[in-house]
Amino acid sequence: MQRISLPLAFCLLSLSCYAVDTVSHDVSCQNTTYQYLLYAEPHTAPEPAVLLLHGAGDQAGTFMDAWSHLAHREHAVLVAPQIPRDEKFEAIAPAVFRCVMEDAGKQTAIDAKRIYLFGHSMGGYLGFDTAMHDSDYFAAAAVHGSDIADQYLSILKQAKRKIPIAIYIGDSDPYFPIGHVRKTAELLHKDGFPVHFVEIAGHDHEYYGVAEQVNKDAWKFLASQALK
Repeated sequence: MQRISLPLAFCLLSLSCYAVDTVSHDVSCQNTTYQYLLYAEPHTAPEPAVLLLHGAGDQAGTFMDAWSHLAHREHAVLVAPQIPRDEKFEAIAPAVFRCVMEDAGKQTAIDAKRIYLFGHSMGGYLGFDTAMHDSDYFAAAAVHGSDIADQYLSILKQAKRKIPIAIYIGDSDPYFPIGHVRKTAELLHKDGFPVHFVEIAGHDHEYYGVAEQVNKDAWKFLASQALK
């Protein structure tokens, strides 16, 4: 008879395999209650944290799973809110994400100078907004499979600081044409933002197939940045 550890058995029975150090929290932000997952292994000194913003139709737990192995190795805290698929949420997203991060900081010790964000697709779109709105709160940001729409380029003027941004895009992404994503990267660079731009040959929009290589490179970029 094959033995299966309890955490693995739980994973096999559930829709998503959360890391054993993951806890679900509810927090009231903007007069609404939001749920987020917090991954934090026992620690005493403040550790860096990554706000994880999933794509439309995805789940916070699944998105966090893609990062938990790296977080364990690098001693990082992960915070993954469950993002509503609602256009009205876009206007309040930065405030809600800031609220979620501040609540997470009450649950575990987080290094305030090393708070990062990583978003995919819808989460990347909201990530650009949040990075500009709270450029003095997040040390750096990384986005996969997204860009800044032409009608929203004014968000660049909101940034109090030229926050470093990494952008990952497949050359066959059907939702975000690589030409326009290149334009986003060029505009950010021209406006003085430090940009790390990575094109992935033969890759479409699906994040999980490239998650390991993207996350590894994104963490290398993010971890090199810190607020002064």
